[in-house]
Amino acid sequence: MALKYTLEQEGYDTLTAVDGESGLRIAQSRSPDLVILDVMLPSLDGFEVCRILRRQSNIPILMLTARGEEVDRVVGLELGADDYVTKPFNMRELLARVRNMLRRSSTPALEVIRSGNLKIDLASHSITLDDEDLAVKPREFSLISLLAANRGRAFTRDQILERLWGHDYIGDSRTVDVHIRWLREKIEPEPSQPRRIVTIRGVGYRFDG
Repeated sequence: MALKYTLEQEGYDTLTAVDGESGLRIAQSRSPDLVILDVMLPSLDGFEVCRILRRQSNIPILMLTARGEEVDRVVGLELGADDYVTKPFNMRELLARVRNMLRRSSTPALEVIRSGNLKIDLASHSITLDDEDLAVKPREFSLISLLAANRGRAFTRDQILERLWGHDYIGDSRTVDVHIRWLREKIEPEPSQPRRIVTIRGVGYRFDG
C-alpha cells in the first residue's frame, strides 16, 4: 500500500490489517503508538473500531474518510478520534498530522491539575480545596479528571457517558447532569453560577477553571 510504503520511508514501523476485526486485534495486542483508521472497513467499520479502542485506551487515532461529509467527521470525533483526513488526501499533510499527534502523545501527562485553590491529584485520586480533602465518589473523580485534563474542551453528555460509563450504558443521559451538580456543590464558590465547570448551551460541559 502507498501509505504503508510512505510511512516506512519516513522511518515508521507499520502494522496493517485488511478489515476492522483484524485491525482491532492487532491494536489490542501490539499497542501501537498511533492508529490510522479507515472509516470504510469490512467486518467492523472504522467507527466501531474507534469506539472500542477509545473505551480501552487513549491511543491516538487518525481517521480516514472518503465521503467528505461533515457528519462522518463529527461522528468520528465524538467517538474519540483525535483527528481526521478526507480522502483523497495529500501525503505531506497526513505525515504532518501523524508527526504532530505522536509529538503530543509523547508529552508527559499531567499528574496534578490546579485551578486556583482547587487541586486534582490524578496519581493519588484525591481532590483538595483550600488544602482540605474533598470527599468525592469514584465516578465524580473520573468526571472532573476528564474535564480538567482537557481544560477548554467541551464534551457532550454522550461523550462523557461513553468515556466514563461505557457504550453499553442504557440509562438516561441526565445522570451526567446529576454528577455535574454534585461536583459544582463541592468545588464552586457559587454552584448556581459556576466558573469552573461551565455549561455550553446545546453542547454539554467544559472545564474553564
